Amino acid sequence: MASDVRFPKTCSLDVVGIGNAIVDVLVQTDDAFLTQHSLQKGGMTLIDEQQAEALYTASGPGLETSGGSVANTMVGIAQLGGRAGFIGRVKDDQLGGIFSHDIRAVGARFDTPAATTGATTARCLIYVTPDAERTMCTFLGASTQLEPNDLDLSMVSDTKVLYLEGYLWDSPAAKRAFIAAAEACRAANGQVALSLSDGFCVDRHRDSFLDLVNGHVDVLFANEVEIKSLYQTDDFDAALESVRGSCSVIAITRGSQGSVVMSGDQRWDIGIVGLGELIDTTGAGDLYAGGFLHGYTQGESLERCGKLGAICAGQIVTQLGARPQVSLQELVSTHLS
Repeated sequence: MASDVRFPKTCSLDVVGIGNAIVDVLVQTDDAFLTQHSLQKGGMTLIDEQQAEALYTASGPGLETSGGSVANTMVGIAQLGGRAGFIGRVKDDQLGGIFSHDIRAVGARFDTPAATTGATTARCLIYVTPDAERTMCTFLGASTQLEPNDLDLSMVSDTKVLYLEGYLWDSPAAKRAFIAAAEACRAANGQVALSLSDGFCVDRHRDSFLDLVNGHVDVLFANEVEIKSLYQTDDFDAALESVRGSCSVIAITRGSQGSVVMSGDQRWDIGIVGLGELIDTTGAGDLYAGGFLHGYTQGESLERCGKLGAICAGQIVTQLGARPQVSLQELVSTHLS
């Protein structure tokens, strides 16, 4: 399947992502810290601004980078040589400046004006224990106040693929922005990709997500937990049969079991790519989507897209944080002949 078949128009951007603009603060810690602060290991807890400040003060040294699921994916695409853009809301504060500088520095386009009023910039405190498990505490702040007025529709209309995260559905204003962007992209003959984001997010919005998947999304990303939650089954194969044919392309990640890519009646099982010791799983799914979408917008076969995703995910779990510390282009050149 060639790129001129998928994308009959010429665009200045390959992928534009819309999502929560979050500064990730990654801290290596131990189980005792989690117990002391009553944090559920391996979970993601939404916290308020006061809790965020208290935990930040109690934490040891951390690595601060622009984050958020879709933002991580856009960075991966940019580092692979793709043309990526991001739309998300930050405030005109210290963390907002960190986010804006960081995502632009890796080559992604970010033009959304910083807010001068309202909540402070979102941050996610990510505690990584020696077993590589991550425990997240997230203050969503300004990111949830994204609204249609924040959209740069010229970007949305000038991209091959618009990539959206399911977390946007939690905020009514962001949900309206989500729908407006998808409509503008479709009107300009672009494609819409969606990440289901989180199993609990699927539980909250199952009916809406099913409606989106059935006819409004071209490329669907999910992990095994999310796809089983969407179809309310404990049987992975049953979930695959339920989702088959709902979108043009479906990519499901399965952790150590690799991923499954489907299109119509075709299926490819993609193995993992082990590139070192498991350090931190933060961003593995995000970088998988980045590798996949980069290949997809360059006209690669779907099997090769899955392998690109596996290479990017395989690298990111060998380091702390979701910003590749080696050249993804060189990795792909080495591991994908």
